[in-house]
Amino acid sequence: MHDEPKTLHPAAPPARTSASGTAATTADSPAPDRPALWVTRLVVVGLVLAAINLRPAITSLGSLLEEVRDGLHMSGSVAGVLTSVPPLCFAIFGITAPRLARRFGPSAVVCAGMAAIFAGLAIRPFASGTAGFLAASALALMGIAVSNVLMPVIVKRYFPGRVGTMTGLYSMALALGTSLAAAATVPMTEALGGSWRTGLGVWAALAALAVLPWIPLVRDRGTAATAADAAPPARTAAPDSASAPLRITRSRTAWALGAFFGLQATGAYITMGWMPQIFRDAGVPAGTAGVLLAVTMVMGVPLAFVIPGLATRLRTQGPIVIALGLCGLVGYSGLYLAPAGGAWAWALLLGVSNCAFPLALTMIGLRSRTGAGVVRLSAFAQSVGYLISIPGPLLVGVLYQHSGGWGLPIALMAGLMIPQMIIGTLAGRARTVEDEC
Repeated sequence: MHDEPKTLHPAAPPARTSASGTAATTADSPAPDRPALWVTRLVVVGLVLAAINLRPAITSLGSLLEEVRDGLHMSGSVAGVLTSVPPLCFAIFGITAPRLARRFGPSAVVCAGMAAIFAGLAIRPFASGTAGFLAASALALMGIAVSNVLMPVIVKRYFPGRVGTMTGLYSMALALGTSLAAAATVPMTEALGGSWRTGLGVWAALAALAVLPWIPLVRDRGTAATAADAAPPARTAAPDSASAPLRITRSRTAWALGAFFGLQATGAYITMGWMPQIFRDAGVPAGTAGVLLAVTMVMGVPLAFVIPGLATRLRTQGPIVIALGLCGLVGYSGLYLAPAGGAWAWALLLGVSNCAFPLALTMIGLRSRTGAGVVRLSAFAQSVGYLISIPGPLLVGVLYQHSGGWGLPIALMAGLMIPQMIIGTLAGRARTVEDEC
């Protein structure tokens, strides 16, 4: 807690213009203590509410995908394109997050991201065709993309000594929002008259709530905008500020982390987009299929809090990567052999496997020593990762349509777990991108 006044109060600019003693004098003064604590608590609330809203736009659509397909007259291949839109938007818009954060500040960008999610979810139900539906979805996903990238940055910036704990907190909130949308969308749709448009649009209210905590933080532009680069030079010599042009593409760990992020994202978005349909085609009722997806997502609530803390205590994260991958292999095998008979067990195992996401976020914080490094590594790993994940949901839709069943798609999902375990083990080695670059 002693370090928080240094990073939360506008004391950072003097640290650049004067000696480090000036920064220490400002940090030690009692005046900033009260606002620093207030801002810290507000950031915690903002992180939780933002994380809750990072997936309902996707999982609510997965629960009603069949109804949306019928309402908008989509083929299976077009529906596959629709399930590939999230990673595509995350890759395209996520890469812009560092530049936006430097110009406006991370808090302001996250605030705008929450507003974009609200606008997209509010507009989407009124779309009369596939193009309008995709455009509104892309607006919401744009907000999710920049917020995805900046979550680890804000954690490292405001809570440098509690990266694992805070990553676990917002990962748990993210899993909670994901599972809530998966479980509640179908019942709410039925309760509100049965229209899929109403069932999707209701999530805009939750997004509007997430905008509020970030509004007071928008004016924190001076501190937040320079936090990634200003904090390290306050303690080091001037040459360390040259770390700004860090060539992240020279780091093997960065590439491994990007590939690991992409493989786990592929599995996650296939699961969110297609798993309810797999269960429904196996004879499971629509409401139960949505609950099964919710079970898969809700496994991330406790595990997303436990895994980051465990990962920070281990020198390497390879053993966790392998354990999660084996759960995925067993889950997909069961989904292939007995999708309805063992549905609850497969949903649980795939939920454990999907916790590779909070592990990947934690490794982003662990594989860099500086705030500037985290900004670049987060943007690089997530953008590369989401680019890698784009073909997965689309390919599943094509295989499903042309093979007439789920055998080939499920075999693809299971096969991807092997390279995920290998590359994740490489990404989990104890090294930093600064050292490699």
